[in-house]
Amino acid sequence: MGGSIVEVTGIRVGHAHDVRSRTGCTVVLVPDRGAVCGVDVRGSAPGTRETDLLAPTAHVEVVHAIVLSGGSAFGLDAASGVMHYLEGRGVGYEVGPWRVPIVPAAVIFDLGVGDGSVRPDAAMGRSAATAARAEAFPEGSVGVGCGATAGKMAGLERAMRSGLGTASRRVGEVVVGALAVANAIGWIYDPETHERIAGPRADDGSLLDEGPLLEALLQNSSLIPAAGANTTLAVVATNARLRKVDCTKVAQMAHDGLARAIKPVHLTRDGDTIFACATGEVEAPLDLVGILAAEAVAEAIARGVRAAN
Repeated sequence: MGGSIVEVTGIRVGHAHDVRSRTGCTVVLVPDRGAVCGVDVRGSAPGTRETDLLAPTAHVEVVHAIVLSGGSAFGLDAASGVMHYLEGRGVGYEVGPWRVPIVPAAVIFDLGVGDGSVRPDAAMGRSAATAARAEAFPEGSVGVGCGATAGKMAGLERAMRSGLGTASRRVGEVVVGALAVANAIGWIYDPETHERIAGPRADDGSLLDEGPLLEALLQNSSLIPAAGANTTLAVVATNARLRKVDCTKVAQMAHDGLARAIKPVHLTRDGDTIFACATGEVEAPLDLVGILAAEAVAEAIARGVRAAN
């Protein structure tokens, strides 16, 4: 229990956000040599960049950073700032005389909670990358979690603030860490106690029961908020030695963590996406890494909600 993604040696995390506009981005930097990476996109309304490159059949094996951003598809601009930051440090995929940093990204939709005309851009991405450190970092309403919400099933006016959280697991020399931000339509649970910790609120501030709302959706699916407004994103990192196809499998298994902490999840209007990267320091069974990844993701989601302002 507890821990952080930065317990994986070589992983650094940085945030940048605009508190007034309620949006921001978070950057996960890997060792300069790059880390093998895979991705699994389960939501049917994702906003992503470079995910095709992470397919097991694609040529490039490693990434140099991963960006999670607010701002809907506009927020993908933040990854450009991270690319320029890394290029300036001589980090990237070598192509002749050039270094091309590989920076996948995914976004949440937070335009409706603050000033939607302000979105993470290249400057904010560069700021987050510059701030990245291999040490404990703030959780909650920071970085990509700045504008995250949960419990939008009864309308945004009854939603709660969500946020960004982290957690890790260790078995012997094997370390698996996760960073996650939940921008969910429904309820969020503590994966250990099964306590309901966020969701649509009643007039008295208590959490509304699931049954009546889910039944209402059966009668009128238009009650579900617009596409892209209900996304959970995560980055899993491990010091295990994995192939690209293995990282893809870890990302798939890590989605079990979303199912343990969020109800409902993986809907047609969600953009749920998990990246999994491996730094290759120790040998480890693939299934063990996947099991630990799901546990860390579930805890990271709950921690992000509890830490939100």
